[in-house]
Amino acid sequence: MEFNITTPALLFSAITLLMLAYTNRFLAIAALVRQFVGLYDEKKEERLLGQIANFRLRLTIMKYTQFFGVLSFFFCVLCMTLVFFSYIVAGEIVFGISLLLLMASLALSLWEIFISVDALKLELRHVEGA
Repeated sequence: MEFNITTPALLFSAITLLMLAYTNRFLAIAALVRQFVGLYDEKKEERLLGQIANFRLRLTIMKYTQFFGVLSFFFCVLCMTLVFFSYIVAGEIVFGISLLLLMASLALSLWEIFISVDALKLELRHVEGA
């Protein structure tokens, strides 16, 4: 396989779109956190505490999801720079690191989605129990 600057350039655009999706997801969760904290201030329900605890875990996971996504983006740019200056082997290694970081980011994102589904199940249980 020939490795040139177009190889990491393909990943470059994918990572930026992924980071946009992560940011949108973060903003949606931030709004929900504010909403649930306001609800809890009004009425001290146990189920709201469960949701707030769920949000705390999700925000922590999102922080690391974005952290690994940004690192992947950084290593992708570094790889392009190395390839531009004809350090092909170093560029290939850095590209591999970028891919691993992206996989870590995606795995964390998947974990956060599963936790998000658990939060929805809590709400459904509340409605079904009412």
